[in-house]
Amino acid sequence: MEYSPPPLFKQGASARAKMIFFSLLSVVLLFADSKYHSLGAARQVVGTVLYPMQTAALAPRDVIHRVGDYFASVSTLEEQNRGLQQQALKNGELLQQSQQLLAENAQLRKLLGAAERMPAKYLMSEILYDTRDPFTRKIEVNRGSQQGVALGQPVIDDVGVVGQVTRVFPFTSEITLLTDKDQAIAVQDVRSGLRSVAYGRGQSGGLDLRFMATNADIQKGDLLVTSGIDGVFPAGLAVAKVLQVETKSNDAFAHITCQPAAGVDRNRQLLILLVDARPPREEPEESHDRKDGKPGRRPTVSVEPVAPVTAPAAPAAVKPAENKGNDNKPAGTNKDGAKPAGTKDTKPR
Repeated sequence: MEYSPPPLFKQGASARAKMIFFSLLSVVLLFADSKYHSLGAARQVVGTVLYPMQTAALAPRDVIHRVGDYFASVSTLEEQNRGLQQQALKNGELLQQSQQLLAENAQLRKLLGAAERMPAKYLMSEILYDTRDPFTRKIEVNRGSQQGVALGQPVIDDVGVVGQVTRVFPFTSEITLLTDKDQAIAVQDVRSGLRSVAYGRGQSGGLDLRFMATNADIQKGDLLVTSGIDGVFPAGLAVAKVLQVETKSNDAFAHITCQPAAGVDRNRQLLILLVDARPPREEPEESHDRKDGKPGRRPTVSVEPVAPVTAPAAPAAVKPAENKGNDNKPAGTNKDGAKPAGTKDTKPR
């Protein structure tokens, strides 16, 4: 019997013949396309027909790439967000510091302008901290006796009086503010010229004009300045502004409250006026009555009151005393020649 394969597995031309045929066909097509460009339309049709199959074949790859890009972009955005937040915090801190520096610079310029207008010498100081006592209004500054600070010296800012030096250490000083309950300052009303004394009100942060008559010429809005009669604060420094004036018929004095003109609770830099705040001492008068020629104190002479001088009364007639045995002694004397007690000298007129 002769065996033959089924029709499905029947072989046609040999593989070599097919390779030679398709090779020649490829060469002919390449030549025709490069020479006459005759396969352009066929290429467009084949590309159009194969595009859906190419897209379907590349879809898994594109999905994998997109998922990777998504997670990469999310992590990148989170990292950038954290970096931007940190940068925003740093920028906010720098902005606040710059604003503080600008405010401090403006305050220092104002202080320098105020210092140029002052006739006395001054010393720039910076507030360190408030004192621990909650019932007082005192602050501590970074200037002391080593820099020339002394007790009683006034402290001002660019607007007016802030307080007075009440305690001095070698490198720091304590300043009592005008609003302290134990602080007082001599003031004068600019409008009316009336002089008075302003007292601090403590924690309320204001000032009082005490013991002012109800008919005193003080109005709301008047400016109070230092009068200069206390010998400590130079005259003309702004102290406070009259905030309220209450007069009642049944009160002997008016109730006058004032608001400090200076930034008592706001400023950080202050000026200490280097003036001699001590009262002048009376020097004793000197004399050159000492034997060594050196000056000495003149002795104080106490003058006693002198009684008014009156004319003496006429003496009474005295009988001549008998001289017995004492011819050489005057009358009215004892044996030793002394006058007895209670006798007066009488002379005939």
